[in-house]
Amino acid sequence: MIGAVTRILFVPGFMQRADAWTPVAELLPAEVECDLLDHGEHTFEGRMAEIAVGGEGAVLCGYSLGGRLVLRAALRDSERYRAVVTIGATAGLEQPVERSTRADADERLAAWIEAASIEDVVGVWERQPLFADQPEPLVEAQRPGRLSHDPRALALLLRTAGQGALEPVWHDLERLAPPLIAIAGTRDEAYARAAQRMADLAPRGRAALVEDAGHAPHLQRPGEVAGLLREHIALL
Repeated sequence: MIGAVTRILFVPGFMQRADAWTPVAELLPAEVECDLLDHGEHTFEGRMAEIAVGGEGAVLCGYSLGGRLVLRAALRDSERYRAVVTIGATAGLEQPVERSTRADADERLAAWIEAASIEDVVGVWERQPLFADQPEPLVEAQRPGRLSHDPRALALLLRTAGQGALEPVWHDLERLAPPLIAIAGTRDEAYARAAQRMADLAPRGRAALVEDAGHAPHLQRPGEVAGLLREHIALL
């Protein structure tokens, strides 16, 4: 239950900064301590180390790439964390051919990113079909954070922590000790299915779908996501 201070470590997505979590964090009660992680490392192992240091004793909450990271952090050291929350995340690409194809595509993208200007990178990133349901004011609000990145760091992160680079962990979810809530938007159909499957496989898992949201429900419906976090914490 919420009483003593509960701490949440919020982990951002691929091209986000820590303040992407502000719309959710500012809606949580005062007894919830919110740590918004702004990564300084840009490799998979570097970011896992940052989560291990910053997340000890906390609830881990990650979006997209951040969700993949917090899930693997909890599987690596389950006793270190109180609970796990993923948003718009999956436990990985299971089929070797699919993963290899994605790795090849990610390498081509990484090679382009490290040679391009950050303005061009952000322009392409914002036009992904995954974000097509986001209104223009929301896209514009995210732009300064995206423009603050170094393209070379983004390329390195993609090569080491992209979906094509990571082994799937579906079969490991049965040993996930902390409680898991896997959140997705109802319009993000593939990730909604992944959330339900992750919840079904984890011993203490549950899924929650956010109505009228796509791949980024924490930005599109922050009040609903904050409510789900309050519920999750209350059960600890």
